[in-house]
Amino acid sequence: MQFPIYEYPKSREAFQRALRVIPSGIYGHQGPSEGCYIPQSAFPLFSSYAKGAHFWDLDGNDFIDYMCGYGPNVLGYGDSDVDTAALEQRKKEDCVTAPSSVMVDFAELLVDTVASADWAFFAKNGSDVTTLAVLTARAATRRKKIIFFNGYYHGVHPWTQKLDYPGVLEEDVANNLYVKFNDYPALEKLFNEHRGEIAGIITQPYAHGNFNDNYFADAGYWQKIRKLCDESGSVLIVDDVRCGFRLDLAGSDHYFGFQADLICFCKALANGYNVSALCGRDSLRDVVSSLSYTGSYWMSAVPFAAGIACINKLKALNAPKLFHELGTKLTEGFKAAAANNGFDLAVSGAPSLFYLRLADDESLMLHQQWVAECVKRGIFLTSHHNHFINAALTEEDINRSIEIAEDAFHALKDAD
Repeated sequence: MQFPIYEYPKSREAFQRALRVIPSGIYGHQGPSEGCYIPQSAFPLFSSYAKGAHFWDLDGNDFIDYMCGYGPNVLGYGDSDVDTAALEQRKKEDCVTAPSSVMVDFAELLVDTVASADWAFFAKNGSDVTTLAVLTARAATRRKKIIFFNGYYHGVHPWTQKLDYPGVLEEDVANNLYVKFNDYPALEKLFNEHRGEIAGIITQPYAHGNFNDNYFADAGYWQKIRKLCDESGSVLIVDDVRCGFRLDLAGSDHYFGFQADLICFCKALANGYNVSALCGRDSLRDVVSSLSYTGSYWMSAVPFAAGIACINKLKALNAPKLFHELGTKLTEGFKAAAANNGFDLAVSGAPSLFYLRLADDESLMLHQQWVAECVKRGIFLTSHHNHFINAALTEEDINRSIEIAEDAFHALKDAD
């Protein structure tokens, strides 16, 4: 089947307006110059409406969305259960001098749901809680150094960035140590070289960095790290901002068979309502209480109500199993469409957060071309980032996505 090719004149017009009043027009990782939207001409830059697994751009083009707002859309845009809970809370109160007790309800739900949680502390963004986790580790151990795994992303605060990034000081990253993910001997060596200095390790539950195939740790790896942290008195922090509730409702550490000391959640926590959470073990409760850490909207009640509805619905749907099944069907269809046209599509990571790469060209240029052909036909992918499955995705969406992928491969073959 051949699909019509989308055009974006209204998006381009809006972007020109944006450039006059907003730095970069669209800033951050969603900006058109940040590497995920190449070639820029293939992508819409602004949306106008979203529902379920779809969004529509300013030009009225309909996209089946596999970026899900970079993760928050876990149940589907405009989920009626979540939105009703938020609206009912809005009628009562939201950002008030004294917090609503719905905050306690949400914390109790997380403690009952997340295996490693004895408490929950709420903020707004993933960066808020990864930074809080590092502060807690340093306060608990009275040590400075934090270990990162190569290819990491833990937010945008200065300590998470690289020395050659604009505005980052040597002091911001002076106590960062780096090691390859899934290389336990190298990690053990680092601990020996900095004995008594390491406050903690911060890690994603598996390697899901950009521009590379995603991969899991070897069997026993996490258990050895847990033991190493226990023996050295270091804090094990899991950044579950991206994977959280998509692999396992009890936390990705639970999925991989170990227990974090601190675990960070955000994206899938409230289906797009603005809240993040740091959960932790009882041994760190007093430490996190001692920190000076807050924000103007961190105790607003509407996102807490949305979060409760979201988590309960994810449980009712058995969402991780659903995401695995939907993601597997979709990616197997993509691979078959590639093979039908003489291409080799590599799929890596969890099916609920799949990563794509055309293995026929190491430069990734061919992959970019295929992604661009898909986007112009109505499925929203990006070139070098993992993608997300949401619960609103239908069989019809998946079948149409595979047909679009096949048409895009045809176009790629014809252009060769």
